[in-house]
Amino acid sequence: MIVCIAEKPSVARDIARILGANSSRDGYMEGNGYQVTWTFGHLCTLKEPGDYTQAWKPWALTQLPMIPQRFGIKLINDKGIEKQFKIIEGLMQKADSIVNCGDAGQEGELIQRWVMQKAQAKCPVKRLWISSMTDEAIREGFAQLKDQGDYQPLYLAGLSRAIGDWLLGMNATRLYTLKYGQNRQVLSIGRVQTPTLALIVNRQKEIENFKPEPYWVLATVYRNTTFTATKGKFTSKEEGEKAFATIEGKPFTVTKVEKKEGKEQPPQLYDLTSLQVDCNRKFGFSAEMTLNLIQALYEKKYTTYPRVDTQYLSDDIYPKCPQTLNGLYQTKFDGMAVYAEFIKPIGGKALKKSKRVFDTSKVTDHHAIIPTGVIPQNLSDLEKKVFDLVARRFIAVFLPDCKFSTTTVLGEVKGEETVEFKVTGKEILDPGWRVVQGKLQKEEEPAEGETSKQQEEEERTLPTFVKGESGDHKPTLTEKWTTPPAFYNEASLLRAMETAGKFVEDETLRAAMKENGIGRPSSRAGIIETLFKRHYIKRERKRLIATPTGIELIDLIREELLKSCELTGIWEKKLRDIEHQKYDAGQFIEELKQQVSEIVNEVMRDPSNRRVTVTTDEDLKKKKKAGNK
Repeated sequence: MIVCIAEKPSVARDIARILGANSSRDGYMEGNGYQVTWTFGHLCTLKEPGDYTQAWKPWALTQLPMIPQRFGIKLINDKGIEKQFKIIEGLMQKADSIVNCGDAGQEGELIQRWVMQKAQAKCPVKRLWISSMTDEAIREGFAQLKDQGDYQPLYLAGLSRAIGDWLLGMNATRLYTLKYGQNRQVLSIGRVQTPTLALIVNRQKEIENFKPEPYWVLATVYRNTTFTATKGKFTSKEEGEKAFATIEGKPFTVTKVEKKEGKEQPPQLYDLTSLQVDCNRKFGFSAEMTLNLIQALYEKKYTTYPRVDTQYLSDDIYPKCPQTLNGLYQTKFDGMAVYAEFIKPIGGKALKKSKRVFDTSKVTDHHAIIPTGVIPQNLSDLEKKVFDLVARRFIAVFLPDCKFSTTTVLGEVKGEETVEFKVTGKEILDPGWRVVQGKLQKEEEPAEGETSKQQEEEERTLPTFVKGESGDHKPTLTEKWTTPPAFYNEASLLRAMETAGKFVEDETLRAAMKENGIGRPSSRAGIIETLFKRHYIKRERKRLIATPTGIELIDLIREELLKSCELTGIWEKKLRDIEHQKYDAGQFIEELKQQVSEIVNEVMRDPSNRRVTVTTDEDLKKKKKAGNK
């Protein structure tokens, strides 16, 4: 008998139907030589400190650091889990072979390997590796089962991550709670959550300590068009007034009119982070909500595997794209074929094949998130919004570039000294791929560091100016104030986590920095939610605000290793290198053991009597009420 084990009952049912295992049993399906069973996500976890030695059960500074000689796993303490594990164990003990059908990623590999270890499975194991849950993908996957050994590096990376999180989380949490937590609040410290909290706290301090400074902008209105002085900002009013006085009443002359035509390529396909960013900007969805919605679409077979950090497709997907587009062509929401008008112009022709989309070298385990071509039925309004983004982005990559023309007009006013002015405008000549954005584009908030006014200015069309023309104008000198950086929202925080805290808007640069991002794409939403649960941060409208507990905790931590995004990013890089067999898992664990010991010794030597403020649910509710008055 071949035993197949999936990560969820719904996935197991789909696999069982394809394999012909149609008889329902308690905890599994059977038939055609197969038994198909399932976990409920994690059934096993690493042992807790008290499982290794009685001395580690109570929390005590004298017992730190806790470093087990050998890490072990145990079943999660839950009656439903224990019952299902007994069924799995019985099937595996008698199996001729096993097919690991866990989610095709690091976490999925770890979940099923631990179950097989706990069940002491001895038979050969194959791996099902698929990127979508369509019937065709499942059939293809079973026709090309891989050897379990091929995924040993993936398992070692997942195991190293789990052990690393245990070593740092268990030791640092007990250490900081006992030393600074007033015996009233657990001060949770984590390899990813603490640097993420530090990002929010540091940004908040930057805003609080920001001292606005005045500056003056000289502009002039000529033919209902505002030109701005090229000299830039005047730091003193006197200097600005002097420039204003030299041009007042003198004619404005156009000195140069330059028109340049340009092209804008379609945006790249979605990875999980860019999808979460867009859903937060456009719809206000939290990162966790977006992950749950795209996971549901994947399980319903409408989109491909979501927990990915690449925006590329492998070349073998290209021949399947017309079929996918055909599925979208037939897709109707509220009786309307929403995508047909965009697909019609490219139907029946060879599709554009760009290196920005198809590049096998940029794809490891999975490709970017795309529709499967299965026509969606009965989607909730929220699922529809997420599916719509993925579908439009997919269609866009096959459409022509957007063509625009940028006009730059220079002018001058000659007084005691010549003052130069400039205005630029952008005119869309052919929208190309932008037609698929429809009204969604207007809903989008500007990117961080850009104002909606800037967006408007960049896309305005200018009247026709001729070099040498001259006439009256109306100068203005406007006092402005420097502004602090924006508070993080979930969209900008996800981007910061992806690039280890560095603000990077350029797609190509950002892709290069993903190697050193903090957390995995699939874990970032959970990390942000953990910070809310620990009362380290709260939401004020879309802003993420650190609570007194969160601020004080970061202030207490002197060890850069615990709160530096760059250092945590380096760890993430090492974990990826373990997955790709470029770094040794044993070395990673040994380094961490050493670092944890150093952190414990450092904190123990702190002679101060500092304590962290405790923030309760009641505190957060009170502040919310006060803010609403």
